[in-house]
Amino acid sequence: MRRSIESGVIEIRSTRGLGGFSLIELARHWEIAAWLAVRDLKLRYRQTALGSIWAVLQPVTAAAVFTLFFGHLAHVSSDGLPYASFALAGAICWTYVSGAVADGANSLVTDRALVTKVYFPRILAPIAAGLPGLVDFVVALVALVVTMAIQSVGPGWAVLLTPLWVLCLVLIAIGTGVWLAALNVKYRDVRYVLPFAVQLWLFASPVIYSPSYISGAWKYVYRAESARGALNGFRWSVLSGPRPDRKSSCPLVRCCSFSSVRVRTS
Repeated sequence: MRRSIESGVIEIRSTRGLGGFSLIELARHWEIAAWLAVRDLKLRYRQTALGSIWAVLQPVTAAAVFTLFFGHLAHVSSDGLPYASFALAGAICWTYVSGAVADGANSLVTDRALVTKVYFPRILAPIAAGLPGLVDFVVALVALVVTMAIQSVGPGWAVLLTPLWVLCLVLIAIGTGVWLAALNVKYRDVRYVLPFAVQLWLFASPVIYSPSYISGAWKYVYRAESARGALNGFRWSVLSGPRPDRKSSCPLVRCCSFSSVRVRTS
């Protein structure tokens, strides 16, 4: 949006492309993003019987289902890691990404009254929608630590890189949410297609299987998935799993040369 002031009247003009995007403008209205994020966080589990327990229950339940059907029955590869920890690490990441994308896609429509009455960069609405889920993410990590302790799984030096993978997940979730929020304003079909699309995205991402499980032409489908680098990197850091592929779509993997890192142990 662009504002021009003439004779004391503020005129708001729409712009196309990146011409109207300004980091200074975003910083000037950061209070609105903070207010939206805090509001969503307060409303997230209001009037629920279990409250914030849902932050742990959702990924734990999903990981239990994955472990039963894919780990024990289908014997899906987990790169030698205990499947329960493998699945829970993926479920925690996926719960955040899917929730942030859904909230971001609906943010402009949900806050229609605010958007039409108050001026602020509209991109702040989907950005703010992707922040409350980080609280649930941190709470769910407690369940992951307990599961790792039970299965005698411990992180290595790469655990120091965990915040970078989380940042990559946030950027992927918010970026997708911003794109879908713009589409949702013009095409309300998005709200009906999104649940189905997110479910397909789940099976395209390495949440329930290891990258080594992919072979043949399916590798091209796998490489088109955007969250795979962050998911594999998160497991590498937290569970001491295999290093993520340097050709991953995650910028953090492409920019870091992990093959040059050597750790000596006595």
